[in-house]
Amino acid sequence: MNVRVQTMHITRYSDYALRVLIFLSADPGRLTTIQEIADSYDISKSHLMKVVHQLNRLGYIETIRGKNGGLRLQRDPADINIGVVFRETEQDMNLVECFAANNECRITPICGLKGILAEARAAFLKTLDQYTLRDLVDEGDTPQLVRMLKIS
Repeated sequence: MNVRVQTMHITRYSDYALRVLIFLSADPGRLTTIQEIADSYDISKSHLMKVVHQLNRLGYIETIRGKNGGLRLQRDPADINIGVVFRETEQDMNLVECFAANNECRITPICGLKGILAEARAAFLKTLDQYTLRDLVDEGDTPQLVRMLKIS
């Protein structure tokens, strides 16, 4: 019997937002560029630009224009809650059709799945709410993170 393993995925957008914050937390006061982050993770600069724009608008990072400009964390990593970042960057947390306003599933009135999935989503978010950016980047691991991301 073949058992196919399925995994739950967050959007690439939220993943990239967390990666940007992790990168910037490796050296919180240092100015860096979107290109440097994109190169470190080997991901699209154009997609990162949208993410950085939102993180700036939300007050997580500061962007400085000009020749010697760049971006850096605007808050202390201990003040950046992972659950909050996730809620602000994940566009659709409707796990199944019946979570949406335009739900057309016929069995919604009697189906127990929506309640179970709502409970699971709440548990997922509750777990994320227990952590900050500082928890993701332990100060003892910072030198290794800097090397892995090739931060100069």
